[in-house]
Amino acid sequence: MKPNIRRFARWFGIACLMVGLTSCGGSSVRLPSLASNATILAFGDSLTFGTGAAPNKSYPARLSSLIGREIVNHGVPGEISRDGLNRLPGVLDEVKPALLILCHGGNDFLRKLDSKETEANVRAMVKLARDRHISVLLMATPRPGLMLSAPEFYDKIGSELSVPVEGAVLAKVLGDNSLKADLVHPNEMGYARVAEALAAALERSGAL
Repeated sequence: MKPNIRRFARWFGIACLMVGLTSCGGSSVRLPSLASNATILAFGDSLTFGTGAAPNKSYPARLSSLIGREIVNHGVPGEISRDGLNRLPGVLDEVKPALLILCHGGNDFLRKLDSKETEANVRAMVKLARDRHISVLLMATPRPGLMLSAPEFYDKIGSELSVPVEGAVLAKVLGDNSLKADLVHPNEMGYARVAEALAAALERSGAL
């Protein structure tokens, strides 16, 4: 091997270690495979409930059709993360899901609540599920503004607790007027995009 090629190979190996396995072709966070009869819990606020579209066009309904698993929709419009944290234990006990899809924080951002509290509440919800041996897929909600982007704490929680994060789709959908029913909710086409992104995330994680 020529010296310059050897140096490049050494540099590439170091780069892979620095930027992580996912971006260098390795595996991302893995989830257990979902059985064909597995129940999934979609938990969150109006974005989970499906405000802006008919009930059968919400993202949980569309995702259920895409992946062939039952998805129970427990979205509550207007709910903040503190209330979601209080509500989640009872819902987990009732539904007993194999997987939790968690989407929370949007109403905290709209009400300009303390972001540290929002982060703590979302982290606690993930831990509640994990303590019950329930897999988690976390969906990041963007802050309102001209340039929509999700706070970094979603990825931080994903890294700390080893759960996959879908961090881009809501920002993309809510940044496209053709995919929105109003300022903060997707329309049925927008929810379809969300469902497609989540199906892809579940496939990447090995859940499907």
